[in-house]
Amino acid sequence: MALLDKIKDKTAKIGVIGLGYVGLPLAVEKAKAGYHVLGFDVQQEKVEKVNKGVNYIGDVVNSELEKLVEDGYLSATADYDKIKECDCVMICVPTPLNKYKQPDLSFVVDSTKEVAKRLHPEMLIVLESTTYPGTTEEVILPLLQEYGFKVGKDFYLAFSPERVDPGNLIYKTKNTPKVVGGVTEKCTLHAKTLYENVLNAGVFTVSSPKEAEMSKILENTFRIVNIGLINEMAILAKKMGINIWQVIDAAATKPFGFMPFYPGPGVGGHCIPIDPFYLTYKAREFDYHTRIIELAGEINDYMPEYVIERLMDILNENKKCLNGSKILMLGVSYKNDIDDLRESPALKILELLEKKGAEVKIHDPYIKNFSHKGIEYKTVDLTKELLEESDAVLITTGHKKVDYNFVLENADIVFDTKNITKGLREKYPEKVSLL
Repeated sequence: MALLDKIKDKTAKIGVIGLGYVGLPLAVEKAKAGYHVLGFDVQQEKVEKVNKGVNYIGDVVNSELEKLVEDGYLSATADYDKIKECDCVMICVPTPLNKYKQPDLSFVVDSTKEVAKRLHPEMLIVLESTTYPGTTEEVILPLLQEYGFKVGKDFYLAFSPERVDPGNLIYKTKNTPKVVGGVTEKCTLHAKTLYENVLNAGVFTVSSPKEAEMSKILENTFRIVNIGLINEMAILAKKMGINIWQVIDAAATKPFGFMPFYPGPGVGGHCIPIDPFYLTYKAREFDYHTRIIELAGEINDYMPEYVIERLMDILNENKKCLNGSKILMLGVSYKNDIDDLRESPALKILELLEKKGAEVKIHDPYIKNFSHKGIEYKTVDLTKELLEESDAVLITTGHKKVDYNFVLENADIVFDTKNITKGLREKYPEKVSLL
């Protein structure tokens, strides 16, 4: 039977390489749609959890995962030889930057090589990992064609960028529109048909993988630039004695031509602080420098240092020194109401605080313990005694599970970098400082 027919009648077996924040939700949705899905991961712990129906990703419903495993629609393995059994393979592995902000495609390349060794006729491969325009055709395609198979004839290759927003209560994998660009028209058709059978938000096709790759970069470049802009406005507004939060609320009343972005202690997650620099890297090949991206990155990277500078000023106003002070950080994940630590600016703030001699404790309702740069940390319970003994409380993540009224009642100094105390601090104006 032709692959397109197998995709349509859902007899195609799906492989998903990488069972993290992108891969596991995708695997679950494909299994829910009626496909038999096999997940691949080099981390045996993840494989074992999936096979036991134990969830470890916030955007996946525990009961759904358990039932899919129980009914035989979803399983996982670390044995890449089983790729031979798959008709379609989605690559959802990390694409980090190295310390020089250069793309690290090693996970993508290694995964592709594993697929290439087991490539068979009538097979669809889709890269979902975010990368620079050209990766699918310049890096992935040559590896897959090493064994004599021809793209568009023997196998099909496409790029479809992930659009995962951890913790988003409205938009999940299933109801977020998909972008697909194949190497050939047949490649696009096969990938489009598969996603249409799984998702309910529509599939938008583009003329090649490059357009699809660039669309993902544009989405996150739009965000990093606007976040950089509002962070710079926040720094300037503070110097001018202006409440930037009121300014944003006022500007947001305009029904056209303005979209509110909010300042904060930095940017985190896998996408915003990383993806735009894939384009910066690729642009150099064309003797072009993405100045706006690089400047926005500089501003956002500076925000943890700015937070420390502001905290030092706040303590100084209260005749206290940061060195030796007891600082309570509220939140260590990179955004509110999730347990994701990837690229969290709170981690940089933690480093800077400890470097300057502060005694730091962390409360995060979503994270009990974590490791950072070889150091193990345990979070603490939020108590009246803890708040009273802290020289300052630093709000670095706006978790809604935290009782901020309780915080304001019992803390002497609160530095709110997220404006999460809005509506509460009017009772304690002398206690709260904003970014």
